[in-house]
Amino acid sequence: MIAVIVIVDYGMGNLRSIQNKLERLDAGVLISSSLYDIERADRLILPGVGAFDAAMANLQRLGMIPVLHKKVVVDRTPILGICLGMQLFSRFSEEGNAEGLGWLDARTVRFDFNGNGHGLKVPHMGWDAIAVKKPSHIMEGIGADASFYFVHSYHVRCNDPGDVLATTSYGIEFASAVQRDNITGVQFHPEKSHHYGVRLLENFAR
Repeated sequence: MIAVIVIVDYGMGNLRSIQNKLERLDAGVLISSSLYDIERADRLILPGVGAFDAAMANLQRLGMIPVLHKKVVVDRTPILGICLGMQLFSRFSEEGNAEGLGWLDARTVRFDFNGNGHGLKVPHMGWDAIAVKKPSHIMEGIGADASFYFVHSYHVRCNDPGDVLATTSYGIEFASAVQRDNITGVQFHPEKSHHYGVRLLENFAR
Protein backbone atom coordinates (compact mmCIF):
# COMPACT_ATOMS: atom_id res chain seq x y z
CA MET A 1 0.00 0.00 0.00
CA ILE A 2 1.30 3.45 -0.92
CA ALA A 3 1.36 5.81 2.06
CA VAL A 4 0.23 9.43 2.27
CA ILE A 5 3.47 11.39 2.06
CA VAL A 6 3.79 15.03 3.06
CA ILE A 7 6.75 16.97 1.65
CA VAL A 8 7.39 19.61 4.30
CA ASP A 9 7.41 23.07 2.76
CA TYR A 10 9.41 25.43 4.95
CA GLY A 11 10.61 27.62 2.11
CA MET A 12 13.87 25.83 1.27
CA GLY A 13 13.98 22.96 -1.19
CA ASN A 14 13.34 21.53 -4.63
CA LEU A 15 9.86 20.36 -3.73
CA ARG A 16 8.11 20.04 -7.10
CA SER A 17 10.73 17.71 -8.53
CA ILE A 18 10.33 15.34 -5.58
CA GLN A 19 6.55 15.52 -5.86
CA ASN A 20 6.63 14.77 -9.58
CA LYS A 21 8.78 11.68 -9.11
CA LEU A 22 6.49 10.32 -6.39
CA GLU A 23 3.31 11.04 -8.36
CA ARG A 24 4.69 8.95 -11.22
CA LEU A 25 4.87 6.11 -8.70
CA ASP A 26 1.17 6.65 -7.88
CA ALA A 27 2.11 7.81 -4.39
CA GLY A 28 -0.31 9.93 -2.42
CA VAL A 29 1.88 12.98 -2.02
CA LEU A 30 1.26 16.53 -0.85
CA ILE A 31 3.50 19.58 -0.54
CA SER A 32 2.41 21.47 2.55
CA SER A 33 3.41 23.88 5.29
CA SER A 34 0.20 23.09 7.21
CA LEU A 35 0.75 21.67 10.70
CA TYR A 36 -2.51 19.76 10.27
CA ASP A 37 -1.21 18.03 7.13
CA ILE A 38 2.09 17.20 8.81
CA GLU A 39 0.26 15.75 11.83
CA ARG A 40 -1.81 13.39 9.68
CA ALA A 41 0.97 12.21 7.34
CA ASP A 42 1.95 8.54 7.09
CA ARG A 43 5.41 9.54 5.82
CA LEU A 44 7.34 12.80 5.83
CA ILE A 45 10.01 14.16 3.52
CA LEU A 46 12.19 17.02 4.71
CA PRO A 47 14.02 18.46 1.68
CA GLY A 48 16.41 21.37 1.78
CA VAL A 49 18.71 23.58 -0.25
CA GLY A 50 20.55 26.50 1.35
CA ALA A 51 21.96 27.47 4.73
CA PHE A 52 21.50 25.49 7.94
CA ASP A 53 20.69 28.49 10.16
CA ALA A 54 18.12 29.87 7.72
CA ALA A 55 16.44 26.47 7.51
CA MET A 56 16.16 26.13 11.29
CA ALA A 57 14.87 29.71 11.54
CA ASN A 58 12.15 28.96 8.98
CA LEU A 59 11.08 25.79 10.79
CA GLN A 60 10.93 27.75 14.04
CA ARG A 61 8.99 30.66 12.52
CA LEU A 62 6.42 28.32 11.01
CA GLY A 63 5.92 26.48 14.30
CA MET A 64 6.94 23.17 12.76
CA ILE A 65 9.61 21.98 15.20
CA PRO A 66 7.31 20.72 18.00
CA VAL A 67 5.02 18.98 15.50
CA LEU A 68 7.91 17.36 13.65
CA HIS A 69 9.47 16.28 16.93
CA LYS A 70 6.25 14.60 18.04
CA LYS A 71 5.74 12.89 14.68
CA VAL A 72 9.30 11.61 14.40
CA VAL A 73 10.41 10.95 17.98
CA VAL A 74 7.12 10.09 19.72
CA ASP A 75 4.92 8.68 16.94
CA ARG A 76 7.94 7.26 15.06
CA THR A 77 6.59 8.34 11.68
CA PRO A 78 9.06 7.47 8.87
CA ILE A 79 10.90 10.55 7.63
CA LEU A 80 13.33 11.02 4.76
CA GLY A 81 15.71 13.98 4.88
CA ILE A 82 17.25 15.06 1.59
CA CYS A 83 20.52 17.05 1.36
CA LEU A 84 20.16 19.95 3.84
CA GLY A 85 17.13 18.12 5.25
CA MET A 86 19.42 15.27 6.34
CA GLN A 87 21.89 17.74 7.86
CA LEU A 88 19.10 19.25 9.98
CA PHE A 89 18.78 15.88 11.76
CA SER A 90 22.15 16.57 13.43
CA ARG A 91 22.76 18.50 16.66
CA PHE A 92 24.49 21.47 15.02
CA SER A 93 26.38 22.62 11.93
CA GLU A 94 29.71 24.36 11.42
CA GLU A 95 27.85 26.49 8.89
CA GLY A 96 26.25 28.65 11.57
CA ASN A 97 25.17 28.99 15.18
CA ALA A 98 21.73 27.40 15.24
CA GLU A 99 21.02 24.10 16.95
CA GLY A 100 19.73 21.35 14.70
CA LEU A 101 16.78 19.05 15.32
CA GLY A 102 19.07 16.70 17.25
CA TRP A 103 17.44 13.46 16.17
CA LEU A 104 20.85 11.95 15.45
CA ASP A 105 23.96 12.11 17.61
CA ALA A 106 25.84 13.83 14.84
CA ARG A 107 27.22 17.16 13.66
CA THR A 108 27.37 18.73 10.24
CA VAL A 109 30.86 19.74 9.14
CA ARG A 110 32.43 21.39 6.10
CA PHE A 111 34.63 19.31 3.82
CA ASP A 112 38.22 19.42 5.09
CA PHE A 113 40.69 17.27 3.18
CA ASN A 114 43.67 18.05 5.45
CA GLY A 115 45.84 18.67 2.43
CA ASN A 116 44.85 15.38 0.79
CA GLY A 117 42.19 16.74 -1.50
CA HIS A 118 44.49 16.82 -4.56
CA GLY A 119 42.67 19.79 -6.05
CA LEU A 120 39.14 18.61 -5.23
CA LYS A 121 36.65 21.45 -5.25
CA VAL A 122 34.03 22.36 -2.68
CA PRO A 123 31.10 22.07 -3.14
CA HIS A 124 31.16 18.41 -4.04
CA MET A 125 29.02 18.47 -7.17
CA GLY A 126 28.03 15.78 -9.64
CA TRP A 127 27.57 12.02 -9.80
CA ASP A 128 29.25 9.75 -7.29
CA ALA A 129 28.94 6.18 -6.05
CA ILE A 130 27.67 5.09 -2.65
CA ALA A 131 28.72 2.04 -0.61
CA VAL A 132 25.86 0.61 1.43
CA LYS A 133 27.01 -0.34 4.93
CA LYS A 134 24.01 -2.18 6.39
CA PRO A 135 20.78 -3.82 5.22
CA SER A 136 17.85 -1.47 4.74
CA HIS A 137 14.52 -1.64 2.96
CA ILE A 138 15.15 1.77 1.42
CA MET A 139 18.21 0.39 -0.41
CA GLU A 140 16.46 -2.67 -1.88
CA GLY A 141 17.10 -3.03 -5.61
CA ILE A 142 19.95 -0.50 -5.56
CA GLY A 143 23.02 -2.20 -6.99
CA ALA A 144 26.64 -1.98 -5.93
CA ASP A 145 27.29 0.17 -9.01
CA ALA A 146 24.69 2.79 -8.01
CA SER A 147 25.60 6.46 -8.37
CA PHE A 148 23.63 9.47 -7.21
CA TYR A 149 23.73 13.22 -7.80
CA PHE A 150 25.34 15.40 -5.11
CA VAL A 151 25.59 19.15 -4.52
CA HIS A 152 26.92 20.04 -1.04
CA SER A 153 29.73 21.70 0.88
CA TYR A 154 28.91 20.12 4.26
CA HIS A 155 28.36 16.54 5.37
CA VAL A 156 27.05 14.76 8.46
CA ARG A 157 29.54 13.17 10.83
CA CYS A 158 27.85 10.55 13.04
CA ASN A 159 29.17 9.80 16.51
CA ASP A 160 27.56 6.34 16.29
CA PRO A 161 28.90 4.41 13.27
CA GLY A 162 25.75 2.31 13.41
CA ASP A 163 23.76 5.29 12.14
CA VAL A 164 25.69 5.33 8.85
CA LEU A 165 23.68 3.67 6.09
CA ALA A 166 26.00 4.44 3.17
CA THR A 167 29.27 6.22 2.50
CA THR A 168 30.86 8.00 -0.44
CA SER A 169 34.49 8.90 -1.05
CA TYR A 170 35.37 12.46 -2.01
CA GLY A 171 38.82 13.18 -0.66
CA ILE A 172 37.56 11.58 2.55
CA GLU A 173 34.94 8.93 3.23
CA PHE A 174 31.75 10.61 4.44
CA ALA A 175 28.23 9.49 5.34
CA SER A 176 26.11 9.86 2.21
CA ALA A 177 23.10 8.22 3.88
CA VAL A 178 22.08 7.72 7.51
CA GLN A 179 19.42 5.66 9.18
CA ARG A 180 18.27 5.14 12.77
CA ASP A 181 14.92 3.39 13.21
CA ASN A 182 12.28 5.53 11.41
CA ILE A 183 14.77 8.31 10.57
CA THR A 184 16.51 8.15 7.18
CA GLY A 185 18.58 10.80 5.45
CA VAL A 186 20.42 11.01 2.15
CA GLN A 187 23.01 13.65 1.28
CA PHE A 188 22.40 13.20 -2.44
CA HIS A 189 19.33 14.21 -4.43
CA PRO A 190 17.28 11.11 -5.35
CA GLU A 191 14.90 13.26 -7.39
CA LYS A 192 17.83 14.09 -9.71
CA SER A 193 19.40 10.63 -9.70
CA HIS A 194 17.44 8.84 -12.44
CA HIS A 195 16.71 5.12 -12.04
CA TYR A 196 18.30 4.50 -8.65
CA GLY A 197 16.91 7.70 -7.20
CA VAL A 198 13.40 6.74 -8.28
CA ARG A 199 13.88 3.29 -6.75
CA LEU A 200 14.92 4.80 -3.44
CA LEU A 201 11.86 7.08 -3.38
CA GLU A 202 9.64 4.13 -4.27
CA ASN A 203 11.13 2.06 -1.45
CA PHE A 204 10.45 4.89 0.98
CA ALA A 205 6.87 5.36 -0.27
CA ARG A 206 6.07 1.69 0.17
